[in-house]
Amino acid sequence: MALTKAIFRQKCLEMIKNSSKHNRLYKNQKITNQLIQELKRFKNKKILFYTSLPFEADTAKIIKQIRKNHKIFVPFMQGESFKMVPFRLPLKKKNFGIYEAGNSLRDIRNIDVAIVPVVGVDGNLQRVGFGKGMYDRFFEKLKKRPYTIFIQSEFCFTKEFICDEYDITCDLIITPNVKVQNKNIATMRK
Repeated sequence: MALTKAIFRQKCLEMIKNSSKHNRLYKNQKITNQLIQELKRFKNKKILFYTSLPFEADTAKIIKQIRKNHKIFVPFMQGESFKMVPFRLPLKKKNFGIYEAGNSLRDIRNIDVAIVPVVGVDGNLQRVGFGKGMYDRFFEKLKKRPYTIFIQSEFCFTKEFICDEYDITCDLIITPNVKVQNKNIATMRK
């Protein structure tokens, strides 16, 4: 039976949700350290972060550490996609159990870096998410493609090409134990 995106997504979600909980703090700290190191290259930039679900890599510590030196934005759900709003407290629990900052009248369509949660990635380093297509629709609306970092709490990868043309790709993947640079994107940016 051929591997499909839906089957791969299910396998990755099972692996993520069944991963050991006792070393979750350790894994999150490894991701935090790698991401902070990567973001040192960017000074005073606009960064989109996701707010974490319980089984995703936690972004709260990273946001707290870097918000003094960067403009931080988070998703605000709107229909089948989202818009960016400035990160500000308090966050409120909304659809899918996601915490969001309050709505904003600002229409922000330009960011420098996007930190994106990932369920899995395929052979093209394209994102397999939760199946709603929100990030794909959001990226389509941006004026220019930001430097994109995928974050995974567990590395879930297939060499097969199962994603669709519209599925976003990354410049870098960060997991607790694996860091992958997308060579195809890196050469296109030069």
